[in-house]
Amino acid sequence: MPESLIKRRGLMLVLSSPSGAGKSTIARALLEREDELYLSISLTSRPPRPGEEEGRDYFFVTEEEYQQKVKDNELLEHACVFSNYYGTPRTLVERHLSAGEDVLFDIDWQGTQQLRESARDDVISIFILPPSYNELEKRLTGRGQDSEDVVNKRMAKAADEMSHWPEYDYVIVNDVIEESIQNVQAILKAERLRRMRRLGLGDFVNSIRSKG
Repeated sequence: MPESLIKRRGLMLVLSSPSGAGKSTIARALLEREDELYLSISLTSRPPRPGEEEGRDYFFVTEEEYQQKVKDNELLEHACVFSNYYGTPRTLVERHLSAGEDVLFDIDWQGTQQLRESARDDVISIFILPPSYNELEKRLTGRGQDSEDVVNKRMAKAADEMSHWPEYDYVIVNDVIEESIQNVQAILKAERLRRMRRLGLGDFVNSIRSKG
């Protein structure tokens, strides 16, 4: 039996970072380069923004539908952000994991904590740090997306977010983006090979022993 045919259970790959540290860039590169890696699509109670599509960007629900899903334990993690509700559908993620496919999460430390409570053995978490305070500020300013006031608020929030780095399995300092992408790929490859996730390994070993 070739290595690639040994059945395995998928994993949840979590990327977290303060705004501007490079998390989204790394996530996009992973989705382009890695087979069997899918982006987790959240549901939200807010209305669609121009250009957003149902099932591609979000699953759009009413606040009443959202609250019912929370009550029925249908969400792996959920939060209220600026008066809008967000959450991760449990069924869709579980379907990917059971098929041996991995799910990528772009969430903050609070969402990561909830995921760990819901599915500890399936979660692999990585925190992305900037190389310095000044570099983070430079990146936020260089994007040209936010006013000076917004940049200052993001920088103030970053200090609190970075304090949660010890809660993660891995920490990467994103100085050179390509190196950071390759480091995350190396982590993903290693975690895919963990014995506990390789459900078909026992049968594979037995098939070898039986012919010995």
